Amino acid sequence: MKILVTGGAGFIASHVVDRLIQVGHEVVVVDDLSMGKEENINRQAKFYRLDIRDSRLKEVFATETPEIVNHHAAQVSVTKSVEEPLWDAQINILGSLNLLELARAYKVKKFIYASTGGAVYGEPEYIPVDEEHKVAPLSPYGISKFMVEKYISVYCHNYGLAFVILRYPNVYGPRQDPHGEAGVVAIFSQHMLANVQSTIFGDGSKTRDYVYVGDIVEANILVLSQGDGEIYNLGWGKEVSDYTVFDEVSKALNYPGEPLYSSKRPGEIENIALDAKKIKKALGWGPKVSLTEGIKKAAAYYKAKHLSTKQLK
Repeated sequence: MKILVTGGAGFIASHVVDRLIQVGHEVVVVDDLSMGKEENINRQAKFYRLDIRDSRLKEVFATETPEIVNHHAAQVSVTKSVEEPLWDAQINILGSLNLLELARAYKVKKFIYASTGGAVYGEPEYIPVDEEHKVAPLSPYGISKFMVEKYISVYCHNYGLAFVILRYPNVYGPRQDPHGEAGVVAIFSQHMLANVQSTIFGDGSKTRDYVYVGDIVEANILVLSQGDGEIYNLGWGKEVSDYTVFDEVSKALNYPGEPLYSSKRPGEIENIALDAKKIKKALGWGPKVSLTEGIKKAAAYYKAKHLSTKQLK
């Protein structure tokens, strides 16, 4: 099949592209490189440097006629969404609507959407959170991601567009950008390798559900031919504290220091973990890479990048 992947130069989607190509699909990548890196793009993929809001995206659909759209491109910063909600909505809502309109016009068979479990549910009433939990986002980012979910369901109802929505946990692994806010494994790794003290926002007890990127990729592969019309949480269903992540990265990199602490950032929830029993029962998906193993893999990647950068200087 021919699959168009938005955000395919970014962290998660570039791994999805690699796996799609590995299993024999033809892949078209759309990315404006505002956050992604061209070095992440698989050389067997066809690449268009475009913003998902760009009117020229129509030409890509007309030329490539993809059968499936895998939509990962987004503004992903909770903090920036609080500071600049209009900007967040322009990218996440209007950009996604542009894609949906083109998917309708060019008769795309299926729309796979990377949503967020960490932001759409808000402060949970129970943990782990399943898909039946009420949606009550605390940030414009969470609102924008959820609104796109609703638009997708409307396009399914009105135009018969098949879809699958995957609500992601905190994803980590190689290629994650250490200059963002969500990639604490990447951020801690970079700081420790540079012997810079890391900052934890809050007292270190804030929890998230961490899943290695390779496990997330496998869910994307499974839903290519299954799960139509469904929303699935991805996660271990286990809370992991900020300090636990810091400690695991410290062990992986033999770092002896301790973090600094700062005030909690607005829009962030305190605790969450995602119940993925639904996708386990329906499709057989479940995470396999443990936190310790995954952080070792990620830390080794950042260490190699750090050493190669030092050698170039």
